[in-house]
Amino acid sequence: MKLIVFVVEDANADAGVDALVAAGFRVTRLATTGGFLRRGNTTLLVGVEDAQVDRAHEIMQRAAPGTLAITMDLERYERL
Repeated sequence: MKLIVFVVEDANADAGVDALVAAGFRVTRLATTGGFLRRGNTTLLVGVEDAQVDRAHEIMQRAAPGTLAITMDLERYERL
Protein backbone atom coordinates (compact mmCIF):
# COMPACT_ATOMS: atom_id res chain seq x y z
CA MET A 1 0.00 0.00 0.00
CA LYS A 2 0.98 3.58 -0.62
CA LEU A 3 -0.15 6.92 0.75
CA ILE A 4 -0.19 9.68 -1.83
CA VAL A 5 -0.19 13.23 -0.52
CA PHE A 6 -1.28 15.71 -3.19
CA VAL A 7 -0.80 19.42 -2.42
CA VAL A 8 -3.11 21.33 -4.75
CA GLU A 9 -3.87 25.01 -5.30
CA ASP A 10 -7.30 25.79 -3.86
CA ALA A 11 -8.60 26.74 -7.32
CA ASN A 12 -7.87 23.20 -8.61
CA ALA A 13 -8.87 21.20 -5.54
CA ASP A 14 -12.50 20.51 -6.48
CA ALA A 15 -11.53 19.26 -9.94
CA GLY A 16 -8.86 16.99 -8.46
CA VAL A 17 -11.15 15.52 -5.81
CA ASP A 18 -13.98 15.01 -8.30
CA ALA A 19 -11.68 13.24 -10.78
CA LEU A 20 -10.19 10.94 -8.14
CA VAL A 21 -13.58 10.04 -6.67
CA ALA A 22 -15.04 9.40 -10.14
CA ALA A 23 -12.17 6.95 -10.73
CA GLY A 24 -13.02 5.07 -7.51
CA PHE A 25 -10.39 6.49 -5.18
CA ARG A 26 -11.21 7.51 -1.62
CA VAL A 27 -9.92 10.96 -0.75
CA THR A 28 -9.44 12.83 2.50
CA ARG A 29 -9.32 16.59 1.96
CA LEU A 30 -7.49 18.96 4.33
CA ALA A 31 -7.37 22.75 4.15
CA THR A 32 -3.71 23.78 4.43
CA THR A 33 -1.52 26.85 4.06
CA GLY A 34 2.02 27.05 2.81
CA GLY A 35 4.47 28.34 0.31
CA PHE A 36 6.41 31.56 0.13
CA LEU A 37 3.33 33.81 0.10
CA ARG A 38 1.39 31.67 2.58
CA ARG A 39 -1.36 31.07 0.08
CA GLY A 40 -4.15 28.67 0.85
CA ASN A 41 -3.96 25.26 -0.69
CA THR A 42 -5.58 21.89 -0.21
CA THR A 43 -3.87 18.66 0.78
CA LEU A 44 -5.43 15.42 -0.43
CA LEU A 45 -4.62 12.10 1.25
CA VAL A 46 -5.21 9.04 -0.93
CA GLY A 47 -4.46 5.47 0.16
CA VAL A 48 -3.88 3.20 -2.86
CA GLU A 49 -2.60 -0.20 -3.82
CA ASP A 50 0.89 -0.13 -5.34
CA ALA A 51 -0.50 -0.79 -8.83
CA GLN A 52 -2.80 2.26 -8.62
CA VAL A 53 -0.11 4.89 -7.96
CA ASP A 54 0.53 5.78 -11.61
CA ARG A 55 -3.21 5.99 -12.34
CA ALA A 56 -3.80 8.40 -9.43
CA HIS A 57 -0.86 10.55 -10.55
CA GLU A 58 -2.18 10.66 -14.14
CA ILE A 59 -5.64 11.71 -12.96
CA MET A 60 -4.25 14.56 -10.88
CA GLN A 61 -1.90 15.66 -13.63
CA ARG A 62 -4.89 16.12 -15.97
CA ALA A 63 -7.33 17.53 -13.39
CA ALA A 64 -5.03 19.81 -11.40
CA PRO A 65 -1.76 20.78 -13.16
CA GLY A 66 0.97 22.05 -10.88
CA THR A 67 0.08 19.68 -8.06
CA LEU A 68 2.84 18.43 -5.77
CA ALA A 69 2.67 14.66 -5.22
CA ILE A 70 4.44 12.81 -2.42
CA THR A 71 4.14 9.00 -2.39
CA MET A 72 5.04 7.03 0.73
CA ASP A 73 5.00 3.36 1.68
CA LEU A 74 2.37 2.42 4.22
CA GLU A 75 3.12 -0.20 6.80
CA ARG A 76 -0.55 -0.62 7.66
CA TYR A 77 -3.81 0.57 6.13
CA GLU A 78 -7.25 -0.44 7.32
CA ARG A 79 -10.77 0.95 7.30
CA LEU A 80 -12.33 0.89 10.76
